[in-house]
Amino acid sequence: MRILGLDTSCDETAAGVVEDGVRLISNVVASQAQLHASFGGVVPELASREHEVNLVPVVRSALEAAGGLAGVNAVAVTVGPGLQGSLLVGMTFARALAHAAALPVYGVNHLEGHLAALRLMAAPPGAPFVALLATGGHTALYDVAGWGDYGLLGDTRDDAAGEAFDKVARLLGMPYPGGPAIERAAAEGAPAFGFPRPMSGRGFSFSFAGLKTAVALKVKELGEEEAARRRADLAASFQEAAVGVLADKALRACENLGRGRLAVVGGVAANERLREMVGRGAVEVFCPPAELCGDNGAMIAAAGFLAAARGELLDAEADAAPSARLG
Repeated sequence: MRILGLDTSCDETAAGVVEDGVRLISNVVASQAQLHASFGGVVPELASREHEVNLVPVVRSALEAAGGLAGVNAVAVTVGPGLQGSLLVGMTFARALAHAAALPVYGVNHLEGHLAALRLMAAPPGAPFVALLATGGHTALYDVAGWGDYGLLGDTRDDAAGEAFDKVARLLGMPYPGGPAIERAAAEGAPAFGFPRPMSGRGFSFSFAGLKTAVALKVKELGEEEAARRRADLAASFQEAAVGVLADKALRACENLGRGRLAVVGGVAANERLREMVGRGAVEVFCPPAELCGDNGAMIAAAGFLAAARGELLDAEADAAPSARLG
């Protein structure tokens, strides 16, 4: 069964084709990073308009490797969480395409999509396992008892990890998106500043607003010229605190639950320092390749296979679910 997956949840227009939920056929992503860079973050209305421009060429490109639309058996699309306008662009397109081709269409939770990216690995984790999901909009820990059975252990009380990276990058005069920019700068610096690690050691929930504020106060204290000179050290110090909290809680969850496997998914999972930290624990660690960590259509197609197995057809009247949760 080949499924075309579509994702327009935020600022990436993505389409991919996956066979039987595990074999990657194609994965095409059109980034809007340059469009939003001057604003230091995603502008929702601009994002939805850009999806309208990008969807047709992205889908055509993804379908080429599958032998065209005739080579797929179903369509899957993100219904939430995400930006409402952007989600509606993808859902409307998916419904129209599926109707024209007489194909079933399945609605997918974007967060399950990130977890389903693990199924596209050559050797995916077997359940049960703990999953750390860290993106620009979400940070959460799950106990995955099986595909479709996700127990939420804790999530963020304020900023998501990826959001904190973006905001701190802006404080340090770095470009959007902030994650790659901070990681590059951190490689040239040292964690010389002892930034706080909010909620460290307290349960499995996260908080990054206080860490962001600590960086802002340190930048103000140093002054513009000194902060610019110490930018690499500031980036390294922030990164060490942020990913340190993620790694510590994820590994502690594995220990407390007796899980020997840990999966790290989402855009922040591409951070090499995070991968290094979780790799120091006494668990087997699974991370999708970097191209499957950020938002993409292949992960939605993989999750669409799970939705199809559960019979979760997208209702013709279903609305976008920008605040959808998982677990």
